[in-house]
Amino acid sequence: MYNSIVFTQSSMKSTFLNEMESRGYLNQCTDLNQLDELCHKKSINAYIGFDCTAKSLHVGSLLQIMVLRLLQKHGHRPIILLGGGTTLIGDPSGKDSTRKILKYGDIKKNIKSIKNNFLNLLDFKNKKTKPIFIDNYKWLGKLNYINFLRNIGSQFTLNKMLTFESVKSRLDREQSLSYMEFNYMILQAYDFYKLNQEKDCSLQMGGSDQWGNIINGVELIRKISKREAYGLTTPLITLSSGAKMGKTEKGAVWLNKSLFSPYEYWQFWRNTEDNDVVRFLKFFTDIKMKDLEKLINQEKDINKLKIILANQATKILYDEKTSKKAETTAKETFGSKKISKNLPIINIGKELVNKGVSILDLFTENKILSSKGEVRRAIANKGIKINDKILDDDKKVIFIQDFQRNDYIKISFGKKKHYLLKIN
Repeated sequence: MYNSIVFTQSSMKSTFLNEMESRGYLNQCTDLNQLDELCHKKSINAYIGFDCTAKSLHVGSLLQIMVLRLLQKHGHRPIILLGGGTTLIGDPSGKDSTRKILKYGDIKKNIKSIKNNFLNLLDFKNKKTKPIFIDNYKWLGKLNYINFLRNIGSQFTLNKMLTFESVKSRLDREQSLSYMEFNYMILQAYDFYKLNQEKDCSLQMGGSDQWGNIINGVELIRKISKREAYGLTTPLITLSSGAKMGKTEKGAVWLNKSLFSPYEYWQFWRNTEDNDVVRFLKFFTDIKMKDLEKLINQEKDINKLKIILANQATKILYDEKTSKKAETTAKETFGSKKISKNLPIINIGKELVNKGVSILDLFTENKILSSKGEVRRAIANKGIKINDKILDDDKKVIFIQDFQRNDYIKISFGKKKHYLLKIN
């Protein structure tokens, strides 16, 4: 059970900022009143930047994409900055150490793949609000260092840069911060300046850990172009448990079905902690706020709300058919004795299974559990099943003859993790 919820109405003129506030997306803004007037009077271009360190974004980026989705809904145009240039350096915000430096060729492949994450999440049909994709390597790759220092670097003081949280926190912990990373905030500010010049972009948005970087961009535009620009941040999401949003025992919750299946994605939302459900319904669904208030106050079964959240979030990323299929798979898996053929699949080579695959290797190499010791403990605690029968032998080896009855084997860990093992 939980208390009834009353969603307060915003007093802002702009329908975009009004809904931003009512959904809890709004954290900080450089000048909320002026931005409200601007968004009320005309359609604007606004951008969010995404690092390209992997071939997919993950759920940790989803709140930012939902903001872009909301921006479009209210008639404004999103600019998606894919950081081909800045990913070569790495954003120090929230990082404990310097991350691995990628080659630009690998980053380009990531950019191409990441664009696909947005296909269902944003609207590409309306010409006025169709997303603009830009790789900041376009200008960062051509920079003349001396000219950049004279024209851009001269606008920043070391004193102020040292006060920003992304720098200060690393120095306070006596963790190294390379000169390369230290320059990141200047390059991000330069991105905003270039987008303001070339794409009439008047607003940068991002998570609250980007606040310092965003302010730098706003000030750079004012100093050089003498134009007004605005910055806005969303809250960083932490779960009620204190865990980081979008992380599971298996790793990140990717927005790419080749890395994280639609069924697993549905299950991720279905397994939301009770105290996070209402917040996530506001953050990660398109349900209108009035309907959401009514739904939350009428539906007293938290598990039914979790299913609604899972269905709506999966529908947004994929489509309604995929969402329904995932829900049906879950019902078949948990509500009946038959094995659903729509569970996530683990493929195994025929040569390998001819030789035999140990249950310890199977679970660790597919990241169901992180170590062989964990697998042994799970078996000892009767937490692993093969075809719904409890496994009690940690020396179990799966051979080709185990597939004689069916072309798959169902393997399970606990009540929520189920997979079909199939021969390639």
